[in-house]
Parts: sequence; C-alpha cells; structure tokens
Amino acid sequence: MFDFAWSELALIGVVALVVIGPKDLPVAIKAVTGAIKKARRMAGEFQTHVDEMVREADLGEVRDTVNQLRNLDLKNEIRKAVDADGSISSALADDPFKAAAPLPEQSVAETPAHDFTPPPEPEWPAPQAPDPAALAVPAFIPPEVASPPVPPAFIPPGAKRA
Repeated sequence: MFDFAWSELALIGVVALVVIGPKDLPVAIKAVTGAIKKARRMAGEFQTHVDEMVREADLGEVRDTVNQLRNLDLKNEIRKAVDADGSISSALADDPFKAAAPLPEQSVAETPAHDFTPPPEPEWPAPQAPDPAALAVPAFIPPEVASPPVPPAFIPPGAKRA
C-alpha cells in the first residue's frame, strides 16, 4: 500500500525515538500495531457485510432489466417512436421516377417549326491596357481632398465638442 524504503523507515524510527523517548517507544509501537489490526478487522467486517447484502438483495429484478437491455432492438424502437404509422418509410421506399406517368413522345415531324433567328452579336471594342498614370496611387491624401470628419448623429450627454 505504502511504498517506504528502508532508509525512510529508519528515519521514522529515529524521529519516533527522539520525540517519544526510549521509555515510551514500546508502548507506542504496541498502540500503533493494535490500531492497524483494528482497522484491518473493521475493513474485513465491512467487506463481509457488503457481500452479504449483495447476496441477500433480490437481484432477479436487476437481472431482468439487464436482459431487457441486451435484447433491446434500438433501431426498431426509434422507428416506432418516429414513424408509428409507417407513412414516412413508405414514402421513402417508393421510387418517385417510376410512379410518374411517362411523357408522350412527339416525333420530329409533329414539332412545330419556329421562325427564330438569333440577334447578331454586338461588336465590342478591343481590350486596351490601362493607363499607368491612372493606376498611380498617392502616398497620402492631400488635406484639400480629404473631407472633415462628420459628427455622429447622436452625441452622448457629457461629451464635449471640439
């Protein structure tokens, strides 16, 4: 249970000898061993009582519950809860393409001819390279171009205007 090395046990013995004294050390050792024996005996009795309670308890009900859980068909239980009347599963089982009536076929001779001529395509100008001067961006915005800041629509109370 406890992992004590011989050096640690020797250190505990020396400290006990100094603190308790050589006269009372045998009495203290007997008291400690008696307490350990009593604790082991109480733990054994407790384990025995727990074992008896488990044996005396009616475990038939627990066994039946465990067997019901083992035999539970979760898929069918969910299916019953979601689709009790079976309408969803029957709707999903039917093939919607087979259920539709086939369209009547028309021959090429029966199809009416249309007088449709597409409009002429517009002539677009040829793409040109952009002007490099138009793409140049100034490093800063000049003050005469920049507009003054617009105050907010609502000025909170206590705010000071500059």
